[in-house]
Amino acid sequence: MKSTACETLVRKTLSDADIQTNGERPWDIQVNNDQFYKALVNGGSLSLGETYMDGWWDCQSLDQLFDRLLRIRLDQKAGSSLAAFWVKFNARLKLSTGWFRPGAIGRRHYDLGNDLFSLMLDKWMNYSCGYWKQARDLEGAQENKMAVICKKLKLAPGMTVLDIGCGWGGLAAYMAEHFGACVTGVTVSKEQARLAQDRCKDLSATIKLMDYRDLEEKFDRVVSVGMFEHVGVGRYERFMKTVRNSLNPHGLFLLHTIGGNRTRRCSDPWISRYIFPNSMLPSSRQITSASEPYLMLEDWHSFGPDYDPTLMAWHRNFTRGWDRIKNRYGNRFFRMWTYYLLACAGSFRARRNQLWQIVFSRDGFYPGYKSER
Repeated sequence: MKSTACETLVRKTLSDADIQTNGERPWDIQVNNDQFYKALVNGGSLSLGETYMDGWWDCQSLDQLFDRLLRIRLDQKAGSSLAAFWVKFNARLKLSTGWFRPGAIGRRHYDLGNDLFSLMLDKWMNYSCGYWKQARDLEGAQENKMAVICKKLKLAPGMTVLDIGCGWGGLAAYMAEHFGACVTGVTVSKEQARLAQDRCKDLSATIKLMDYRDLEEKFDRVVSVGMFEHVGVGRYERFMKTVRNSLNPHGLFLLHTIGGNRTRRCSDPWISRYIFPNSMLPSSRQITSASEPYLMLEDWHSFGPDYDPTLMAWHRNFTRGWDRIKNRYGNRFFRMWTYYLLACAGSFRARRNQLWQIVFSRDGFYPGYKSER
């Protein structure tokens, strides 16, 4: 397609979302390179992100832009290109056990650098959605989240807890410090393990650099926050079976995960290539189907809109602290990370993604499970 025809098509498509090119509103796209139009037509949503990273276009408020794009499902039209097809095809191939490499997400994302994540996150370094009920800032929202997790798990002093995908050890430390629990946290990220081990060295919490599938111990409680998105649909059932095998009788498991409104088998091609390799968002059907043979559903709590202010707070922290790390990461990374945080904020604002906390028991919780909010 000729460049002029591509420009006409892009302008017309964007107008459906009340977005203009070179307009004056915060969500309008400012085109810096006219090749942007042809690249977008040929490369779809993958090229939209790549051309932003390359500086071919700008937008004053990316979160507002994506809110508008996603409310009218424009991403589905932009995701039908040949380039996007190959990214999705490769993602499907990697669903098989033979292609899965549990350390890939650790090396590609979580090992980027503790300097990056420490300036962006709260003091506990929670890299997951905060719970903004009665919270006024990110610190309060994240402490709320950890507190409600502990309440939902009915945590008591002396209980043993397994934290699958423990991150930088914030939740493990919180459980040990505030509830007297004996926590074992596992992660596949070397950088996370190093910081988490230092954080927990004087607490009843042990951090292990290992794959959750190699666990053989039993625990009173199991928790997994922000890790299930990296498991992949082909391994959901094994994950649930591992959780069951890790629980003592009458044990509880809390799963905190981003979720998708529809059942899919791969993620957005740009996110998969540049941010979270081989990741995908589970649907409610996929979660319940995988868990049904192994666990009993006790409670389901949805607070997806809370991820919007969480991501916006992370973006503010990231931009404020950028000067301290910019020499290590460079301008293209800055644009990539900005695009990631604000596109995701817009996605949650448009209700395209969900955030769920789901409580399961091993064989039923007696005399009955009471929800906590």
